[in-house]
Amino acid sequence: MALHVEVVSPAGEAWTGEATQVSVPLINGEMGILPGRQPLVAVLGAGPVRLSPIDGEMCSIEVSGGFCSVDHDVITIAADHVKQGTEA
Repeated sequence: MALHVEVVSPAGEAWTGEATQVSVPLINGEMGILPGRQPLVAVLGAGPVRLSPIDGEMCSIEVSGGFCSVDHDVITIAADHVKQGTEA
């Protein structure tokens, strides 16, 4: 099973693809997301979104503000600000 992940900001799309797991910064801590997660909407804090793509090495994208939505293994991260990182 895989997660379909989209990371977007007002500046455009930062990352789209399939991942085995995702970790997102929330205003009250960090949350890991695996396939089969119950649906949710959460407010993003500031910090790295860590992605484990199914076809590559773990990567990290710095975000601040916005929200994260999870529904049927589709994760949408709509951040106020995004800064592309390197490896996590």
